[in-house]
Amino acid sequence: MTNPILRRDFLNRTALGGIGLAAATSSLGFAADDKPSERVVVGVMGLSRGRSLATQFAKQPNVEVKYLCDVDSTRAESCVADVEKIGNSKPQAIGDFRQILDDKEVDALICAAPNHWHAPATILACKAGKHVYVEKPCCHSPREGELMIEAARKYQRAVQVGTQRRSSGGIQLAVEAMHAGELGHVYAAKATYASARGSIGIGKPADVPEYLDYDLWQGPSPRTPYVDNRVHYNWHWSWQWGNGELGNNGVHTLDLCRWGLGVDYPIRVTSNGGRYCFDDDQQTPDTHAVSFEFDNKSLITWQGFSCNRRDQDEFITFYGDKGSIRLDDSGSFILFDAGNKEVRREPGTRGDTEHIENFLAAVRSDKWDMLNCEIEEGHKSTLMCHLGNIAQRTGRTLTCDPKSGQIIGDEKAMKYWSQDYEPGWEPTV
Repeated sequence: MTNPILRRDFLNRTALGGIGLAAATSSLGFAADDKPSERVVVGVMGLSRGRSLATQFAKQPNVEVKYLCDVDSTRAESCVADVEKIGNSKPQAIGDFRQILDDKEVDALICAAPNHWHAPATILACKAGKHVYVEKPCCHSPREGELMIEAARKYQRAVQVGTQRRSSGGIQLAVEAMHAGELGHVYAAKATYASARGSIGIGKPADVPEYLDYDLWQGPSPRTPYVDNRVHYNWHWSWQWGNGELGNNGVHTLDLCRWGLGVDYPIRVTSNGGRYCFDDDQQTPDTHAVSFEFDNKSLITWQGFSCNRRDQDEFITFYGDKGSIRLDDSGSFILFDAGNKEVRREPGTRGDTEHIENFLAAVRSDKWDMLNCEIEEGHKSTLMCHLGNIAQRTGRTLTCDPKSGQIIGDEKAMKYWSQDYEPGWEPTV
């Protein structure tokens, strides 16, 4: 059991991270001596990333993982065994997440399904009175993000986006240092992602496996014949279901870049790159460079190399007129002065457990505004990924409204603001 004093200190810090480090915890109405102890019942949807989330939630005090849901019955059943080993829960394996929403005992939906499910499932969950922990990117298109915010507000639900590094103590200290002026004027951030993905080949029509409910896997997406190289992971590289490497991994670093610079929406977005490594079914770039300019004269750049790990040790560097900060993927950071001399080094974590604790605290206290990455913040960061992809797909420089992020004066680009749905599956608030 977590020490209650340490837990209160942690909640104070993470609450600050969610709404701005200068704000006081008391402004949220979350008293320092509150001791949330109510049982929280959750159901997990999508058991790739969801498998890890299920076990992490199951390890939390007074949390019951009641349902494990996947359209692949073999994954659901094997995940049950993993959670049962922890000893706090005996979940039921199911194939349709709507069973979670129909159960009045369930407090929260954990949505780790493919991207095209994130917004529709979240909105339905809010309507059903459930809080939501939704994986990144929070939505498949910009309009979906707007609807998710609307749903969270209308139904007064806590919706946390799974950009968990927002809850890393080390990263919070780094952001606090920047906001306190230790780098002077922070005017730029550079983010990098590198991997060594191979080709997915050319898919062939095939019979749907007996263990897979492919119709429900598609859910809100227009129906497409099954091929043998799409499920379970390669949908990431098709625009119909995924958002490419920028939405898959870039969102983590862009979220931190935006937070560190203290910016919301860009005014100009440019993109370069494409499919340079393999001639296969992938549609999204494997080599990608995106630039975002903001109206406070600051810049964020992101580079993604899906097929070469040379820069895998790079993560984020912030540049100020009095120094710089380098973050790494573990949540630690190094602060350098203007002469590039190291003056401070702090350890950190990726924030996985802390992000879940922050979500549970918000659910128990019924205060969504204490979330470290509440849906409005998650939408702003995810929108950067969408804008980068739209600039890439149209081959245009995008001019955006700094108050909403919407694209100005470009009807072709704005066609990507929303998406098509299978009839009957259109999300409505």
